Amino acid sequence: MAEPFGIRENLWHSTTVIAVRKDGKVVMAADGQVTYGATVMKGTAKKVRKIGDGKVLAGFAGAVADALTLFQGYEDELTEYH
Repeated sequence: MAEPFGIRENLWHSTTVIAVRKDGKVVMAADGQVTYGATVMKGTAKKVRKIGDGKVLAGFAGAVADALTLFQGYEDELTEYH
């Protein structure tokens, strides 16, 4: 069956995380949308965070639960080796 207006249902969906460093400064940004299949579950997620007493910037993409678990693991490691 042809798609209306040439739109395909299985378009790529992904998170964008970008970081730029210049003159000793860093900026990092990401989109805020969390989806489950084609459903938007949240539009204001914070996918860039400061960890390690604010000295480390981390951004995540992919499965939210896995990413949050990884953030906690990174934070624990930074605390242990600080």
